[in-house]
Amino acid sequence: MDKTRMQTRMLIALAGAGSAALLLGAFGFQYLGGLAPCAMCLWQRWPHAVAIALAAVGIALPHALVAVAGAVSVLTGAGIALLHTGVERDWWTLNLACTGGAEDLGAMDVTALLDPTQGAGIVLCTEVAWSFLGLSMASWNGLASLVLAGVWIAAAWSSLKKG
Repeated sequence: MDKTRMQTRMLIALAGAGSAALLLGAFGFQYLGGLAPCAMCLWQRWPHAVAIALAAVGIALPHALVAVAGAVSVLTGAGIALLHTGVERDWWTLNLACTGGAEDLGAMDVTALLDPTQGAGIVLCTEVAWSFLGLSMASWNGLASLVLAGVWIAAAWSSLKKG
């Protein structure tokens, strides 16, 4: 196997491992740390799952198109994370069930509004469940996703080089 294909495979494996680590971290916070995810947190997991699948394909078939698809996947995740960060920081508002908008309350009758068990399973996207150095999990995921996009792009570039 030539050096260029091996380098491409290694970069793809690294990018896939990064997405796997982020997913494992999210599941760890959820199942070991007891932090239930909001809807937008769950959305952020899907691009990493796709990136892991693409990494499996890319290790077997190290091609620039696979690497570009991996980059698009994690960039999508970074976009969702940025959107979530903006919701958490009140940079913008979204009319989603997880943001606790007035339309959610309007759909409930008076008895449901007074029932303390109603909505107990709803985790609001506007509330930060955990932060480190002033950044929420969504913010950290967005930054990590941008780094992983760089690794995927490096893999694509490596694949295009002539050994």
